[in-house]
Amino acid sequence: MLSTLQKPVPGAGLLALLLTLIVAPTTGFADEINSANTAWIMTSTALVLFMTVPGLSLFYGGLVRSKNVLSVLMQCFAITCGASIVWLVCGYSLAFGDGGSMNNWIGSFDQVLFANMSESTVSGDIPESVFALFQMTFAIITPALIIGAFAERVRFSTMMVFSMLWLLLVYVPVTHWVWGGGWLGQMGLLDFAGGTVVHVTAGVAALVAAMVVGNRKGFGVHAMPPHNMTMTVMGAGMLWVGWFGFNGGSALAANGDAGMAMLVTHISAAAGSLSWMMMEWIRHGKPSVLGIVTGMVAGLGTITPASGFVGPGGALLIGFGAGIVCYFATQAIKQKFKIDDSLDVFPVHGVGGIIGTLLAGFFASDQLGVFSGQGYAEGMTMAKQMGVQAIGVAATFIYTAVITYILLKVLDALMGLRVTSDEETEGLDIVLHDERGYDL
Repeated sequence: MLSTLQKPVPGAGLLALLLTLIVAPTTGFADEINSANTAWIMTSTALVLFMTVPGLSLFYGGLVRSKNVLSVLMQCFAITCGASIVWLVCGYSLAFGDGGSMNNWIGSFDQVLFANMSESTVSGDIPESVFALFQMTFAIITPALIIGAFAERVRFSTMMVFSMLWLLLVYVPVTHWVWGGGWLGQMGLLDFAGGTVVHVTAGVAALVAAMVVGNRKGFGVHAMPPHNMTMTVMGAGMLWVGWFGFNGGSALAANGDAGMAMLVTHISAAAGSLSWMMMEWIRHGKPSVLGIVTGMVAGLGTITPASGFVGPGGALLIGFGAGIVCYFATQAIKQKFKIDDSLDVFPVHGVGGIIGTLLAGFFASDQLGVFSGQGYAEGMTMAKQMGVQAIGVAATFIYTAVITYILLKVLDALMGLRVTSDEETEGLDIVLHDERGYDL
């Protein structure tokens, strides 16, 4: 028998229905937004921005001569600002919008100025504003990487125009091809966090830029050592920490994929550092600080495309190989081919991105024992996956090289790329910015 407290209350069913209808919209919205994933991607966004300013700024700034340190810091800072506005105006829309009949190649203008984006708009289970901002930080660091190739000799105004146009003409289309629903993504290209999108594009553009701009005055004749290795090591440490957001955040969720991406990122960075240091020790008798931090960047760049698909064993081999291959690539570019890629952007980021993208196709296999990864998509074999990876690398390489070359040639004719010989001797800090990095 029901007690008085247990007896049904007249109208209780109707009241419960009304309460359900009132609460339902709020409950539905809460189900759409995953708070944990949102918090992680917001944190990752801050980490990736931290990679450019101050991480890359300090890393590059310490590597140039003291008379040019401010010019490099200025370039990184200005690109951060300019790329943010370009991404807002149309970059995001063209990279991730639905391009209709052209969707294989480019997005649309439907989200110009982040149109139709509000607090309640979602991308997956995170706010679209967070997704757009996270992707913005990738659009910032990619053109910033390129400046290391022509450091100490390019006009600031031309550098800014080049970086913004390159972002629209190269980075945005390749991003759409891979991550925005374009043809490479449809083929099944494995690029978890930017092997092709970031490192191959930036590396190839850097190589082309170094060749078009020409070598620094005195290159190959006078020594041009880094002016402040302490600054460089500080920047390198910031890059290492920030890369956890770069790769781990690319899972777009606080889950096992993000955790594994962070783990393999760290392993590859450590292995790359040690293998580069080993090569220097063997060939020159002493390990250098510059070598160990450059090896770290090589390990990080190389694991980037594979970070969501490989396991710890694969990451160890990828990082170890990256330090050795990128070391020899650096020697070849400057000593054999006499190309003044001033801060080794192509041999570290370009070569690293290429071999990392290719090795992602190999180490993703779940048939490699302790070196196994997540396995391939249904219907995909190692041979097919390696073929897709090679197509992705080749297409990105060729497209980037052609567009970068044309853009640089046009800007050289219209604005001029280099400062004068006398201005280069005096240093860009005074000539272009009327300031000095050090005034002691």
